[in-house]
Amino acid sequence: MSSGTPLEGVDLLLADLDGVVYKGPLAIPYAVESINTAASRIRVGYITNNAARTPDSVAEHLSGLGLTVRPDDVVTSPQAAVRLLAGTVPAGSTVLVVGGEGLISEVVRAGFVPTTSADDSPAAVIQGFHPSVGWTQLAEAAFALHTGIPWIATNTDWTIPVARGIAPGNGTLVSAVHTAVGRLPVVAGKPEVPIFTEAMSRFGGTSALFLGDRLDTDILGANRAGIPSALVLTGIDRAKQVLAADAKSRPTFLLDDLRQLHGPYPPILDERDAAGRTVSVGEAVVRVSGNVVSIRSFGPRPIDLLRAGAAAIWGSGRAIYGLEVPPALYE
Repeated sequence: MSSGTPLEGVDLLLADLDGVVYKGPLAIPYAVESINTAASRIRVGYITNNAARTPDSVAEHLSGLGLTVRPDDVVTSPQAAVRLLAGTVPAGSTVLVVGGEGLISEVVRAGFVPTTSADDSPAAVIQGFHPSVGWTQLAEAAFALHTGIPWIATNTDWTIPVARGIAPGNGTLVSAVHTAVGRLPVVAGKPEVPIFTEAMSRFGGTSALFLGDRLDTDILGANRAGIPSALVLTGIDRAKQVLAADAKSRPTFLLDDLRQLHGPYPPILDERDAAGRTVSVGEAVVRVSGNVVSIRSFGPRPIDLLRAGAAAIWGSGRAIYGLEVPPALYE
């Protein structure tokens, strides 16, 4: 028995980039082949919170990995942020920009005048990640924001996956400014809805699926936007985070890698009795009784065990810290 593949009925595939398609300069195993297979029959678009790069540079990178991508196929958090900016301050306003070329180019394209100094009396501050951002830029943002002007952030990812490991993301830089000024920005990127609105408006489609590697940005954002999602375990979040996910951050599908987009997705069989519930996915079986989670059958595929364990724990109505979870379920 099978409920089909995760792509059944889907006419638009939206993919995050870092941790889903690539890590640093290199493609994640099986990602390119799997996306190309999907692109042979449905529309594919890319959504990224990375504000450091232009759509052209992202498209060039993806093309170099073996994907067929145009700049218009890439939706960036700077694009979503500038759309918010356009609805906040008058056209042609001077805007203090904290970030790199990926953000500056979008600000200029929208007709605003970028500055890096609070002394230029900017109408707003727009902030995004770039490796070159340091104390001087953050201080200028704080000086400007103390006047009460609007503040828009491209995204607030705490971390970013890079070739050498996990590095601080834009959220850490936004937090520094927040600490200095005592207020928070309006956020355009995931997990907020504006970046998804930008993508759906551009690509159309009536039945989308979003691919992400983070629960707190990708999956939460897709859920807020009303878009089914698949968490692929090739980036930030892994089994332990999946089991502990709160109700707002739970994906529709769990995938080891993107090959599983095209394979049968076993149904979740949930049997309840007076003592608890038993959840089966394929040959994997997990039981929750009281506050004890137990593995009744590992099955041949670890991903099915994780799917069964997640469904059992999520359906228990208990927080993860209130359950005894066997390490084999998340290791």
